[in-house]
Amino acid sequence: MKKQFNRMKQLANQTVGRAEKTEVLSDDLLQIERRMELVRLVSHNAHKRLVSCLQGQLGTDTEKRHKKLPLTTLSQTMQEGGSQLGDESLIGKMMDVCGEAESRLATELMQHEVQIERDILDPLNQLAEIEIPNILKQRKQLAKLVLDYDSAKTRYYQAAKSNNQAMAAKADSLKDEMDEALNKVEICKDQLSADLYNFASKEGDYARYYVMLLEAQADYHRRSLAALEAAIPTIQIQQDSWMEKPAFGTALEEHLKRSNREIALPIEACVMMLLETGMKEEGLFRIAAGASKLKKLKAALDCSTSQLEEFYSDPHAVAGALKSYLRELPEPLMTFEDTHIQTDMTLLKHTHSRLQSLWMTCDRLPKTHKANLRYLVKFLAKLAQDSEANKMTPSNIAIVLGPNLLWAKTEGTLAEMAAATSVHVVAIIEPIIQHADWFFPDEVDFNVSGMFAMPTHPATPDPEPGLERKRPGSLVGQDGDSHTPRKDRYLSRPNLSLSLPLTLPSRPKTLSRQESRGPVVTVNKQPEPAPRRASTVNRKQPQLTSPTFQPPLPPLEAGVPAQPELQPQVPSPATEAEQPGLSGGGGGGGAGGGVLGGGVQVATVKPQVVTQLSAEESR
Repeated sequence: MKKQFNRMKQLANQTVGRAEKTEVLSDDLLQIERRMELVRLVSHNAHKRLVSCLQGQLGTDTEKRHKKLPLTTLSQTMQEGGSQLGDESLIGKMMDVCGEAESRLATELMQHEVQIERDILDPLNQLAEIEIPNILKQRKQLAKLVLDYDSAKTRYYQAAKSNNQAMAAKADSLKDEMDEALNKVEICKDQLSADLYNFASKEGDYARYYVMLLEAQADYHRRSLAALEAAIPTIQIQQDSWMEKPAFGTALEEHLKRSNREIALPIEACVMMLLETGMKEEGLFRIAAGASKLKKLKAALDCSTSQLEEFYSDPHAVAGALKSYLRELPEPLMTFEDTHIQTDMTLLKHTHSRLQSLWMTCDRLPKTHKANLRYLVKFLAKLAQDSEANKMTPSNIAIVLGPNLLWAKTEGTLAEMAAATSVHVVAIIEPIIQHADWFFPDEVDFNVSGMFAMPTHPATPDPEPGLERKRPGSLVGQDGDSHTPRKDRYLSRPNLSLSLPLTLPSRPKTLSRQESRGPVVTVNKQPEPAPRRASTVNRKQPQLTSPTFQPPLPPLEAGVPAQPELQPQVPSPATEAEQPGLSGGGGGGGAGGGVLGGGVQVATVKPQVVTQLSAEESR
């Protein structure tokens, strides 16, 4: 108690009074001491935050730590869900593979946290909670010893200066006490100085803990990445092998490759349904369908369901789904690379040049795009043959469907889009539909995949659907089966067929826009015994015809040997506009019903001769 009292008295004198205070530590040691206190504080905070980042519990063994990790729980849940769904479900397969990957990640995380706890957390805790506090205790002990020394020194000096004999007698004992206190101060000072210098020399080792933290994290992430990279190919194979993927919004090449098809499923399905119930529907592709029915049909086509019977009674919904599929393609059916023909077409005012440019553009299309465009154009040409009933002429079809076949990559302003839609796109799509058999001369089997079968009952108006939708594995009956589809019903036949001798009357020089695009009669190939006027040709099944004289072939066929040129027999001079040209789309539907151009006698020419004639005209 007396020693404690002396310490308090000396401290008060040094604080309030002017008592001398002994400094035992050098400036270097005082600086190390201040930095050490900061190191203790930041190490404590870092240890606390690092512990909060761990997902396992500190101090537990590896097995218990692994079981309580969230990744382990997630892995178990995924694997249980995969076993419940089974291998028949793609989600079940994905969950099973992901569950195994998450289990490996949990193992890596457990090992990582054990390493962090052993190599980083424990040393940081040792530094902040044991080593530095021990040094600080020595510093406090030194401060107490210094107070004892200062108190003993003060009392000794007072006794030595006093004239009192009693105090003088105590001077020797006070001097011994002062010397003893000084000795203790020196011992504690030396030990504290050694600890402070030792701490300063180990600061590099303490900083190494944070380097080890980053190295451990990097190693953990590398091992985790390796586990993920090992699992990703497996799960990707499962994903790619799954056939039932949405068709809408998917690239055409990807959809065809995945489904092993030549024609996109939405295009073929919609065309087959329209061929059965929608060819005479007025305003097809122009009149909008119900949003709910359209959404349902798109979803049904996306999942390749066989329940399409309810949509046969709503051809407008089918047409809307076809338009939506074409518009949602990432790249238009005629591709972005050929959109420059929109501006090129405005510079080519001659009909031959315009058609030739379009032919070369279509020929440059990728194989998949060209096949689907050919399929669609053949159907649209067939649809235009019933324009008297459905009011969908090639021009009308081009107006409503053209923007879904061709658009600019950067669409620009609304005004630019409107101009491109109203002028350029129509000028491109309309002649392709008008001269479909010239652009794509081969016949088309619309039931190309064999997934659709014709009903056994006659094709009469019936509220029930007329086509039967089948999944790709269920084939129609084979030889002798009454359900064999009549594919020849949907074959596209050549439209240009003229016989000798045939003299056609001159058509009027001024025709209306609608008449100039009207259907033209196709005459039977067999020669007649006597000439007959075009007005006597049966007009019940009017058809669009390709140009009488095809435009020049592209440059790649310029090497065809020249052949004697066949000239049409013209009874009187006529201008180019009066001859059967290309601008009229092969003729109009005048009063004669079979008028194809000015009064000319057309010779019967085989396709090979017509091709040679076109090459000659190009020169």
